[in-house]
Amino acid sequence: MSKSLVIVESPAKSKTIAKYLGKDFTVKASLGHIKDLPKKDLSVDVDGDFTPRYEVIEGKRKLIQELKQAAKEADAIYLAADPDREGEAICFHLMEELAGASKKGPGPKVYRVMFNEITAPAIRKAFETPGQVNTNLVDAQQARRVLDRIVGYKISPLLWDKVQRGLSAGRVQTVALRLIVEREREIRAFVPEEYWTIDVSLNAKKPPVLTARLAKKNGENLKVTSAAESEAVLAAIEGAAYTVQSVGTKEKRRNPVPPFITSTMQQESARKLRFSVKRTMGLAQRLYEGVEMGSEGAVGLITYMRTDSVRVSETALEDVRDFIPKRYGEAYLPAKPNYYKGKKDAQDAHEAIRPTSVALTPDEAAKFLSDDEIKLYRLIWTRFVASQMTPAVFDQTTIDVVANGNDGAAYMFRATGSVPKFDGFLAVYQEGKDQKDEEDEELKHKLPLVEQGEVLKFKAIEPEQHFTEPPPRFNEATLVKELEADGVGRPSTYASILSTIQDRGYVKKEGGKFSPTELGFVVTDQLVKSFDDIFDVRYTARMEQELDEIEEGKVEWRTAMREFYDKFNVDLERAGSVMENIKRMEKPTGLTCEKCGKPMVLRWGKHGTFVGCSGYPDCTNTREPSADMVEGAGMEITEQDEDVYCENCGRVMVLKKGRFGQFLACSGYPDCKTTKQLGNAQQKKADVPLEETCPTCGSNLVLKSGRFGEFTACSNYPTCKYVKQKTIGVTCPQCGKGDIIERRSKRGKTFFGCNAYPECDFVAWSKPIVEKCPNCASPFLVEKRLKKGNFAACPNKECKFTRELTPEEEAVPVA
Repeated sequence: MSKSLVIVESPAKSKTIAKYLGKDFTVKASLGHIKDLPKKDLSVDVDGDFTPRYEVIEGKRKLIQELKQAAKEADAIYLAADPDREGEAICFHLMEELAGASKKGPGPKVYRVMFNEITAPAIRKAFETPGQVNTNLVDAQQARRVLDRIVGYKISPLLWDKVQRGLSAGRVQTVALRLIVEREREIRAFVPEEYWTIDVSLNAKKPPVLTARLAKKNGENLKVTSAAESEAVLAAIEGAAYTVQSVGTKEKRRNPVPPFITSTMQQESARKLRFSVKRTMGLAQRLYEGVEMGSEGAVGLITYMRTDSVRVSETALEDVRDFIPKRYGEAYLPAKPNYYKGKKDAQDAHEAIRPTSVALTPDEAAKFLSDDEIKLYRLIWTRFVASQMTPAVFDQTTIDVVANGNDGAAYMFRATGSVPKFDGFLAVYQEGKDQKDEEDEELKHKLPLVEQGEVLKFKAIEPEQHFTEPPPRFNEATLVKELEADGVGRPSTYASILSTIQDRGYVKKEGGKFSPTELGFVVTDQLVKSFDDIFDVRYTARMEQELDEIEEGKVEWRTAMREFYDKFNVDLERAGSVMENIKRMEKPTGLTCEKCGKPMVLRWGKHGTFVGCSGYPDCTNTREPSADMVEGAGMEITEQDEDVYCENCGRVMVLKKGRFGQFLACSGYPDCKTTKQLGNAQQKKADVPLEETCPTCGSNLVLKSGRFGEFTACSNYPTCKYVKQKTIGVTCPQCGKGDIIERRSKRGKTFFGCNAYPECDFVAWSKPIVEKCPNCASPFLVEKRLKKGNFAACPNKECKFTRELTPEEEAVPVA
């Protein structure tokens, strides 16, 4: 008897679905896309109707043959890729490849099935009412792919020619980079403004102490901007009486927030869990596709995680409204369900991100999930439950106190505090914030009971100087928030955008905040000057709207491509002639070469800006650039979001870090263990000549770069294999003759040993300090740099002696 063939993207998803469909269905996985544009050329007919030329991805031919063979035996084919544009494109390409694959007649009927959650009811419902592939969605995905290919392949050669080989531009990636660069310039240009706060502490009849802040003078807002103004206020109210002018209390409600959409999940996960956007999406994918739940087998725990809709199905609403009073009490359930208004362009065919079963609490799910999986599941579960609970209620009290100054003016001080009255949804969930606000301050303030007209007793007054601060650098949460607010890209693409701008050396991430590298500044400036509209935030947002209109069938995709390309091509031709050639840049520095006396100029090289002699090549003298120039780095790439596919199984390759740096590995690991070196991974830094000579052969020593960092060796390698040992200025405490040198183990870990080895076998993992232990007389101590502080400690395990490092010892860095 023939079976129906079901094709999904991933093996995990196929395993979960197969459990629900039963023996009459064969479920197979396509392992993502089966076709893509080839990398060797543009593969888009820009002179005609923009028809893209797709090819089967290398490594997928064997898989397609297996799918065709399965299709020959099937009486129907159900394409069940994810319910979005990418999923629709996968289904369309599968339909093309499987057309006519039958032993009997024209071939089996092909259907498209979609579901927002992988549960038995959702699967059954989808297969009861199958549909067809939506060509509008396919066109929208195809339009985005063509746009990105054109921008990447047409602009990247310009960057190679004018700036540095191996660079690339991306339609959305460059706009994200531009936001980071412009924020950095805003920070650097920021001029702090001085202001003062004046807080007075007053005793009422009963505690606590009332702390109020100066707010008004003679009924008008007062801004104190200098020490002189602050001192004038203090002089005016010295010895004044403080009287309660008014006491006001009002009830304040805080409403719950909607269930997650993709972008809010990414932001909240970054704030609360410190997960990167990429990590969050990977975990959510696993929770959606199915997790092994003991005897139940694989179960999909959340709804589809790529959505911009806050809609919740009626069934899910009924379940959560039944759950809340049983778990938290009737007071926590509103009279009617909470409905939330989504964005005007939200795709309401999807639902918000929620647990597929609210009855499966995080505590019950924890034993089946990894630590990170349960953290994200708990976040999704609590957010969803809280979204259907009652508001939190607070009593907000404001106390105004007036002091009549000796200058005839009335100075008003204000204190505001909030007291929780009913926790409501806060019993389950509180949304994270990027920075503290007035609400947080109000909750911290505890106010005494006072009455209007009451005279308060002066205790202390505290003037404090402040300065306005520049806008903060973006972190992952705030950058995603900005991109979404501007309508740039889609939340489903943010993970790849943030990874790309970091991997390509355009930005660096320090303390969780993004800052542009020198290369990021240069690339942004070059592209924005030549393509000011294409890399403009509003223009990019408009293109996203146009893609939505293609999806809705309102705009024909080829027409949209023609309108874009005609304008783009004019800019491209102009950029070829007007874009500054940074490679040939020579800017005066006012410095003179100490070797030949000619002027030193600022130049651009493959490692960024440097100061070199204008007499080059006759004089090769160089210097480090000034401190305001930041070193940048690049990687060899071609196009934004350009996937690299495994040549063995056809899955997408992902970027990983190993002991020898970054490399590409198959996402199918451990089933497939294929790895690939990055295109630029083997480009070594040029040796830097030193004035020191080799003690073995007399040749110059050079500074080299190896897999464990920089080291000094003979320039006559491999004839001479001398390597200068890195001493730390400490005599060996064991033999008293040799010097302690910094060495590395086979695994790359730093340790310290005697250079008289093998005669002396002294070794230590921590840096030795030549100082006898006062407790046990050990001949030396070692440095211990820990989170709680930096110490000198005895290496003898039985001795517990430690002391804090001196400032001089602190200043010496540890390798």
